[in-house]
Amino acid sequence: MALAELFLIAVGLSMDAFAVSVSLGLSLRRVSLKKAWIVGWYFGFFQALMPMIGYGLGSRFADRIAFLDHWIAFVLLVLIGGKMMKESRETHRAAGGSEPSLGWRPMLPLAIATSIDALAVGVTFSFLEVHIIPAVTFIGITTFSLSMLGVKIGHVFGSRYKSGAELLGGVILVCIGVKILLAHLGVFDF
Repeated sequence: MALAELFLIAVGLSMDAFAVSVSLGLSLRRVSLKKAWIVGWYFGFFQALMPMIGYGLGSRFADRIAFLDHWIAFVLLVLIGGKMMKESRETHRAAGGSEPSLGWRPMLPLAIATSIDALAVGVTFSFLEVHIIPAVTFIGITTFSLSMLGVKIGHVFGSRYKSGAELLGGVILVCIGVKILLAHLGVFDF
């Protein structure tokens, strides 16, 4: 997988975490580097962990379904991207009231929820024989960076960018899924 493709996947996967980070930034009274780092760490870590788990699961079964791997990759990426595009159209509101906690109890479910899609991408990576350690490291660092940025953007600019970020992430994943399918079908030689 080319670096450009991996970058687009990393950005696409990061958009859910970015959107939640923007929401957290909206809710925080004061944003500090420490608070942004905590949010980035949770989201980046789980965004790297989940594809690793998916890769392990996919590797166990890849030889049994190798003739379908491009279709599986296509379907997973289109479903994930479509879900993200649908969610981008839903109304997102900042939580009112007290400032949200950045402790492990509220952050762990958020980190897991925003990285479930990455589990499916990890399965896809096993079919594509991606070098998983550099890939998940890149995804984790990208998510960490965008999540920290999201906290600041949410605090400064408000909610107008959240849905656009999710929409863009979904479009990127769908396009990569289509590209994988077309390449495996021989329509294009990427």
